[in-house]
Amino acid sequence: MPHSVYLDYNATAPVKPQVIEVMAEVMADVGNPSSVHAQGRRARKRLSRAREQVAALVGAMPDAVIFTSGGTEANNQALLTAPGQLLTSAIEHPSVQVLTDDQDALPVNDDGVIDLDRLRDRVRSQSPDLLALMLANNETGVIQPVQQVAAIIDDTPGVNLHVDAIQAAGKIPIDMVDLAADSLSLSAHKIGGPQGVGALVLREGLEPRALLRGGAQERRFRAGTENLPGIVGFGEAADLALADADYHERVRKLRDRLEREMLGLSSDVGVVGAKAPRLPNTSCLILRGVSHETQLIHFDLAGIAVSAGSACSSGKVGPSPVLTAMGHSLEDATSAIRVSLGWNSTDGDVDHFLNAAHNLLSRRKQRRHDNVASVR
Repeated sequence: MPHSVYLDYNATAPVKPQVIEVMAEVMADVGNPSSVHAQGRRARKRLSRAREQVAALVGAMPDAVIFTSGGTEANNQALLTAPGQLLTSAIEHPSVQVLTDDQDALPVNDDGVIDLDRLRDRVRSQSPDLLALMLANNETGVIQPVQQVAAIIDDTPGVNLHVDAIQAAGKIPIDMVDLAADSLSLSAHKIGGPQGVGALVLREGLEPRALLRGGAQERRFRAGTENLPGIVGFGEAADLALADADYHERVRKLRDRLEREMLGLSSDVGVVGAKAPRLPNTSCLILRGVSHETQLIHFDLAGIAVSAGSACSSGKVGPSPVLTAMGHSLEDATSAIRVSLGWNSTDGDVDHFLNAAHNLLSRRKQRRHDNVASVR
């Protein structure tokens, strides 16, 4: 049995032990937050506490937080609230892209950063109702200049800004006020919380369209009994993320060593978005001439979990739309994998990955040699 190494935190992070503990306490108890008896009041107190914790993660007020089933629902609710034209970038998550027209996707440069000049022209000429932009890309880790974007659209009245902060939360500091975001989406399972719970965070006065109706929960913006164990787990994970002051530097050192040594293994290795600001945990690696299917199989057999892009494109291993939007060739876009580290990653994990990568490259070099010899 190969050593097990998990390097796919951007798909989902392992749930932190403290989160499991508090969720177990909630599941062992009883009480609906909407009930007026003692058990209901106790549940409601837990719900309120979690709302405060999640709000603190992004510098928002507790009343701004609407709990959802995850980041996809939060993005959908934010975009479906817009009364008219939506504008996005060409590298957005599928939960955003599916709700917009391809022609409304703003281009990015070869570092994966949105083209601010094109954005300025489009906003002036079209006056969209909503611009949706991710704070950090889930495949490359490239961070977008959201404050500069907000300044551009601020000159056009009536344009709201939705920020998909799902991949960035817990990895870089986030302040909703500093970002000048009108709405912001989050997901618990990216920060060591449970799957199946997220949040839409709103600026004061913004009222989203309710996708689920029939109850007064979440200020009538999302009907249905709240997933209390998941929400409490989300709150605990948010608290832990805020308290982990060393996370950024600790994980960045691991990521930088992994990239440095990978680049030293072969001239065929490239790092996507290396010149742009990036999340400290994310590395999108291109191994030219080796398909990502081959790479994923090789690393999986070595007990190492990595991915070839967004986990929300389940079962799809075609060329990455994010990389093609950045101007990479079809060959590069089908030779890229994502390595994403997190709260439980170690130097040993990086060592195992590098050893497996060395073995893959050595076999490829030997095959090339054999092919040349056979031709001769």
